[in-house]
Amino acid sequence: MKFSRQLSVVFLLCFGALICAVALASEPPAPAPVSPTFISPPSVLPTEFAGWQVKGVVANSADPAVADAPNVPVLKEYGFQHLEKAAYTRDDGRNLVIKAAVFADASGAYGAFTYYRSDEMREETIGGQAAFLNNRVLFYQGNVLVDAVFDRMSVMSAAQLRDLAGLLPQAEGSKANPPSLPAYLPKRAFQENFQKNTTKYILGPVTLDRVGSPLPGSMVDFKSGGEVVLGKYAAAAGDATLMLIEYPTPQIATERLRQIDAAHQVTQQQPGVASIVDVGPFFDARTGPIIVIAAGPLSKSEARSLMSSISYEADVTWNENTYVTKKDNLANFLFNAIVLCGIVVGLALVAGIAFGGLRVVVKRLLPDSVFDRPEVMEIISLHLEDDARTAPRER
Repeated sequence: MKFSRQLSVVFLLCFGALICAVALASEPPAPAPVSPTFISPPSVLPTEFAGWQVKGVVANSADPAVADAPNVPVLKEYGFQHLEKAAYTRDDGRNLVIKAAVFADASGAYGAFTYYRSDEMREETIGGQAAFLNNRVLFYQGNVLVDAVFDRMSVMSAAQLRDLAGLLPQAEGSKANPPSLPAYLPKRAFQENFQKNTTKYILGPVTLDRVGSPLPGSMVDFKSGGEVVLGKYAAAAGDATLMLIEYPTPQIATERLRQIDAAHQVTQQQPGVASIVDVGPFFDARTGPIIVIAAGPLSKSEARSLMSSISYEADVTWNENTYVTKKDNLANFLFNAIVLCGIVVGLALVAGIAFGGLRVVVKRLLPDSVFDRPEVMEIISLHLEDDARTAPRER
């Protein structure tokens, strides 16, 4: 009896183990971890343009290190999205390598263009703005920055790149608009003093520190929406830097200017404190939401003349439609008024003719019955044709 009980326990244990093994075997295996993959966006570079044919495969990468490893933080500040690289060839044997960097908006593409453009480059008319040096051409169109390197340049190279700029996809809406801040740099009034290719448009502290700014990136506060543009101007004693910082509101600009002035005073009192870069004389002012800083070997009169040429003007944009509708058109109103007058005159003529015609018809059908009856036609007569009688005189 005792042996049978032990045998039953062993049987139950074996049966339970068998059931567990079957259940584990029937469970589906755990899915292997899936590594994130890069989804290739729509192609930017065309397969052919102006006689150039793509050779091989167009490389595409979202890693900014592939585009420019030393300047990865700079590309991130400008809103880098992905890079395309392609090699092109022509029937005459020439070769061309093009790198197209796509940014979040046109401001990022323009900023990257100013960052990579060197002082030795010469201006060219391609896309939004272009510059070239030897066999290299750099230009941006919309939110795309293009770096083209020819093995041999020709007189038609610029025209061919203009065709390429026309084939590049455009950003949607306001993303295609370039920044407005660089337009405030005085160029016409100081055309002889302004140094070409020195404009730098900056959207982050890392880029600001790398371009040699008179103000460190920590003092600008890019997190509050600040934008910076720099330009070089020739002064009597050397090259000076004009720096414009634009904020979303004048209130933010006022607070930042107060902090900049306080840091500048501390720097003057304590030479060991590096709150502001030591670039010589330092002048600042504010116009609207823009802070203007002039630094370098400038006299007070030169700084005032340079800074006074910058004046902020607010542009008010209505969200309503500005086109003229039929209701708001003055010519349409005058035409409708003339038509209304014609209708009123026509109704008056019809009513007059109807009243007069009815009277004539009734007088012919019923003479002296309705109109011109004798009892209603009597008038008071003075009888002036009778002889006047002389009244006797009273004595």
